[in-house]
Formats: sequence, C-alpha cells, structure tokens
Amino acid sequence: MSPAMHGYGTPQFVTLGMFIIDEFSFLDDDGNPTGKELSPQIGGGGTYAALGARIWLPPDKIGMIVDRGNDWPSDIQKELDKYGHEMWMYRDQLSTRTTRALNSYMGDHRSFDYLTTRIRITPRDLRGTRLARAPTVHFVCSPSRAQSIVSEIHEEPKWNPITIWEPIPDRCVPEELPALIKVLPQISVLSPNAEEALMVLSMPLPPTKTSIEKAAQMFLDFGLGNKGRGSVIIRSGELGAYVTTRSGGGKWIDAFWADQEKVVDVTGAGNSFLGGLGAGLYLAQGDVYQATLYATISAAFVIEQEGLPEMSEIADSDGSTRTLWNGDSPERRLRLLQDR
Repeated sequence: MSPAMHGYGTPQFVTLGMFIIDEFSFLDDDGNPTGKELSPQIGGGGTYAALGARIWLPPDKIGMIVDRGNDWPSDIQKELDKYGHEMWMYRDQLSTRTTRALNSYMGDHRSFDYLTTRIRITPRDLRGTRLARAPTVHFVCSPSRAQSIVSEIHEEPKWNPITIWEPIPDRCVPEELPALIKVLPQISVLSPNAEEALMVLSMPLPPTKTSIEKAAQMFLDFGLGNKGRGSVIIRSGELGAYVTTRSGGGKWIDAFWADQEKVVDVTGAGNSFLGGLGAGLYLAQGDVYQATLYATISAAFVIEQEGLPEMSEIADSDGSTRTLWNGDSPERRLRLLQDR
C-alpha cells in the first residue's frame, strides 16, 4: 500500500528494533527485595530509537512496526498516540501476548530476560507498507543477524539505504569479530558503546579516550561501508561520542550533560542516540559529524527520567506551535552544543 493511500508522508527513518513492555525487579546484593517498585513501562530498542528521531522529526517521517498482543494495555496505546499515531505501524498478534521483558537489578548488576517469545522484525516485513524502501534503516542485533538484514535489503532492487547498526552487548565478544568484519562493508554507520567496542576487539577496560580512538580506527581499517566510506560512532557516556570517517578524521562530541546529577536513567540512551542520528543525517544532509550533535541531544532528553521523555506543544506569538521535550527546546540545546 503506498504512502499516499495512508495520507502520510514518506518516512525518512525506520527502525527494525522491537517494542517491549518492560517489567522491573529490584533486589539488594543478598537477593532480597529492596522495596523499590516500578510499574511496567514502554520499552524496547526500537521504541527508544523512534522517539530519538521523533524529537527532531514529525511523526510521518518516522516508522516502526509495533506488534500488539492479546493483552495490549489501553494506557500504553494512549501514551504512544501522544507522540503521533503516524509513526507506529501496528500488527495485531491475537494468538500471543505483547513482548515483555524483566529488567532485574541486584545491587549494581542488571540483567535482562524475555518473559515472552520475541517477534523479530526484518526488512521483508516492510514490503507493501508505507515503511518500504526507507532511506535510513536502524537495527539492533548480532553480527549474523546484521548480515541477514542487509541481505534482505539487497533483495529489493535499487534500495540502498543508510544502514545504522547498533550491535547488541552480549555479542560484542572476540568470538564474534570475524562475523562483524564480514558484514562491515555493507554498514553505513557502526555504533557500539565504548565497552562493547573494546570487548569485541579484545582491548583492555575501562575505556579511555585513547583506547576508544584506537578502536574506532581499527573498525575503519577493517573496511566499513561501501568503498570504505562508512562512519564509526563510539558512544562513550560522560566522555561524549567519538565520530570518525576515512575522509573527515576523528572528532569528539561532548555529552550534553556534564553534570551527572542530571542523569537519572540511561535505559534507551543508546537507542535514542541512534534515532536522533538518523534524524540528524536527514536534517544535516548526510553530515555525520553534525548528525551526532542531534543524536547527543536526543540521548540527553531520554536520560533525564525513568521512562520516556514528556512531549508538549506551545503556541508562539506568530500563531505557530513548537514542540517541547521535558519542557525544553531541542533546537535550543542543539545551539548550545554547537557553540561549545
């Protein structure tokens, strides 16, 4: 079905990440409940990536498939609708529950386990929908699944999207390096976090700026992107983000929040960073260094609270409306970051 048949614009950014309902468990170091409770929340790498893009783009420029199970909560539907119904493409899965996962916190250790079966989303699922042939595609997965995804993309004639690959943490191990190297020529943007980058390359932790720069150069040297024109962005928490390409060299982008007291919950920060990056590549006409500024601001809004950032609209004196996130303007923050 064509975009025009839906009455929507054509999405510029599509994520293949999933929608998940997150549940939580908090235990002390001895395994006893701490008394802290948190109600189930909207989660999933796809959801956070889509919201990272939504901070910059209208909802009809974004696309994500959401699988609704037979237990689909009405309050979650209302919350998603607030961000713009055009960005979500629903599939009703009436024979199964909505994908859920348990986030368990035991002291400083966090674990993540699925409570239901996963319904993975692939490029073939986009065919015949308004999300088909999107110019930018984001995915969160292992090297072998990344290979499968880019193979499906190549099944579509003349579809050559920007591919943004976010490797999953538990596959960033040395044993996966050969599979990672194999898929790199088909990846436009590779973006692990600093620990993941060093672990897959068998480099010592904790990360330093020097080791992060060395890791990024190694990824470039493996042959990233078509004709080596890909970009590496290593997300490095309070150190910021390190961006490098063969043609433009390396550059550090500061984290927006220097004050760690502003950092409440980093859940979804990496996903939203890459959604912001996808939006930034569109708005900055492919400039990956400028796009990383947009990415940094998206992550900054997500880490200020538990759960998703709050969106609101205000009317300006000229009659136009402005969208605010957590009561602040993304454009204002972008200018501040650009001026540093």
